[in-house]
Amino acid sequence: MQKQIPIPDSPDRLVLFGSQDRHLRMIRDALSVEVSARGDTLTLSGEGDSVALAAAVVEELVGRMQRGRTILSRDVAELIDSVRHNGAGPNGTEISVLARGQRIRPKTGGQAAYVEAMRRHDLTFCTGPAGTGKTYLAVALAVESLKRRDVKKLVLTRPAVEAGERLGFLPGDMLAKVNPYLRPLLDALHDMMDFEQVKLYMENDMIEIIPLAFMRGRTLNDSFIILDEAQNATVSQMKMFLTRMGMRSKMVVTGDVTQTDLAAPARSGLIDAVRKLGAVSGIARVELGRADIVRHRLVQEIVDAYERHKGVPSPDVPDDLPKPAQDEES
Repeated sequence: MQKQIPIPDSPDRLVLFGSQDRHLRMIRDALSVEVSARGDTLTLSGEGDSVALAAAVVEELVGRMQRGRTILSRDVAELIDSVRHNGAGPNGTEISVLARGQRIRPKTGGQAAYVEAMRRHDLTFCTGPAGTGKTYLAVALAVESLKRRDVKKLVLTRPAVEAGERLGFLPGDMLAKVNPYLRPLLDALHDMMDFEQVKLYMENDMIEIIPLAFMRGRTLNDSFIILDEAQNATVSQMKMFLTRMGMRSKMVVTGDVTQTDLAAPARSGLIDAVRKLGAVSGIARVELGRADIVRHRLVQEIVDAYERHKGVPSPDVPDDLPKPAQDEES
């Protein structure tokens, strides 16, 4: 099979091809296709499936070049990995929010489907392992909606559940006590808005970051509401949260069902809600996978290792490990 892709006449062609055609060679070697560039046409030759995947990568790179995006070798590698796992690259949907000087956009096919689901639905459930961008992309879309005035308020919430250790009584006022639980949401916000802007929006009640328990009794109109770490919400908390949705509002519920910190994981409100609401029209369900992990490459290796050993009991601690020091009086 052979496919020809037109290449726009642009002084940035080197950005597309890479130094010494490095990007084209990466596509050729990874997807087993022949790649040749003549004039304003790039020709791909090989097996039909391989050519289709390579074309998806090239067309996405051309789109990035036309939008003035810098293209690095790691970007090409991510796109190749995405088409291998998802059959197509990200759909090019950008979010008009900047992080570190660049527009935020989905990096995998799964993330692109997630962004599209949030845009099209008023309630979206997204599950998946750590590092798949569940929270980050939801916050980015919420900030975009706020800046465009599609909504009047951004509400970010999480269950205040400790991850396997008891922290005891924390010092300070209410905000200081819940800050450790809500810190990941603040980190995402500060990636997209400067500190003073976040502070101003919070003072004007345009951004609210609160523990899930404080949502009871409210009706949130004209709001973009995100529940993060939803696997740690109980069934009753989840029902309470979902019924807070008011007119012209949008909700996104994210979580990793494999990392619940509840005493009875089977009673996770996220698992229960996905099961009960799966057939309700107008609700989107997106499940991201290991191929959508965009953190350090070791994160995917770690997730894979835990998945392989699921249900396998851990061995006893070896006898030759050093024993903890004992007090003299004990």
